[in-house]
Amino acid sequence: MPLILEMVKQATGMRFAAVARVTERHWVTCAVDDSIDFGLIPGSHLELETTICHEIRQNRKPVIFTQASSHPLFSVHHTPQLYGLESYVSIPIVTADGQFFGTLCAIDPAPASFDESTVLKTMGLYAQLIAMNLDLHKDLLASGQALEDAHEVGVLREQFVAVLAHDLRTP
Repeated sequence: MPLILEMVKQATGMRFAAVARVTERHWVTCAVDDSIDFGLIPGSHLELETTICHEIRQNRKPVIFTQASSHPLFSVHHTPQLYGLESYVSIPIVTADGQFFGTLCAIDPAPASFDESTVLKTMGLYAQLIAMNLDLHKDLLASGQALEDAHEVGVLREQFVAVLAHDLRTP
């Protein structure tokens, strides 16, 4: 994850990148690369309604702007004003089963200069990599549980066979 966040900062020229878990009620950072001392660390919470990620969760579309103060929508939006943001990119992270996990985002209080379509494609690929990693982790946990269950069944089978063998030898 740290390498992806470093690449996001490099691609956007922004100085803060994060992966956030966004649910119906919570916004929580999972990973952070912060060169602006924004103050978030992994596990930090923000009020969901104060974020643009809340809106991204609802419509599952990326949001990107390089200068909020001159943008027709985001110059009056509460999030850039509240957090002092000028530039922002946020991409939804959606797992293979269609579940919305959260967002991959970059922010900066300074205006950014980048090609929006290139950044959207690049960050979209990074978001897909994160989603694939989440899917692999979920599959690994499921495999581990299946292995543990199979082991328990094997132990019970051995106990049953031992009791059965004993009973057959002793009339």
